[in-house]
Amino acid sequence: MYILAPSLLAADFGRIKEQLNILEEENISWLHLDIMDGMFVPNISFGQPLIKSIRKDTKLFFDIHMMVHDPIRYVSDFAACGADSITFHYEAARKPDKVIDMIKELGVKVGMAVKPATPVDVLKPFIDDLDMILVMSVEPGFGGQKFMPAAYDKLKTTKEMITASGRDIRLEVDGGVVVDNIKSIEQSGADVLVAGSSVFGGDIAGNIRLLTERLK
Repeated sequence: MYILAPSLLAADFGRIKEQLNILEEENISWLHLDIMDGMFVPNISFGQPLIKSIRKDTKLFFDIHMMVHDPIRYVSDFAACGADSITFHYEAARKPDKVIDMIKELGVKVGMAVKPATPVDVLKPFIDDLDMILVMSVEPGFGGQKFMPAAYDKLKTTKEMITASGRDIRLEVDGGVVVDNIKSIEQSGADVLVAGSSVFGGDIAGNIRLLTERLK
């Protein structure tokens, strides 16, 4: 069963509460939150104060995507803000196993992400401890980019790796998910589909219905 996870990065920050209500009314259960530090990626987004402030206004599953250098420094802070899942980048962690252990100790689901140029084979040593794998289909750091077609094969390879593990691991994709490609992306193995501007750009409720209709 797929999950559509709208990305808060594309929301109107002056109308966050209103827009979160629309998501819930349209039966959205996950919210994707991109954390950028200006070091691992060339951009800065938002941090703990914003997440803490909206946590009290919604019951959505908070899917935290940490695009930050040396993520172990911030894991406990984001867990304390109400994260339900924390995904960090393989490329950003000095000792990925230590980050995984910390997230698990805090009672939060753990995911690991890879950039477009990183082969998914690097995740094999950690797969027994992961709840989710995130395949980036754009270069992390900016919203509104176009989906990289090479991600289709990468998703299929990752899905095969997950199946071979025998574990219940979600496969998430982030970047350039739109009405025209969402079905093909799902058919490639993704079951958590992050969508930013294709959800928040214009009529949110209508956009969600268009996206979910394509997945039927």
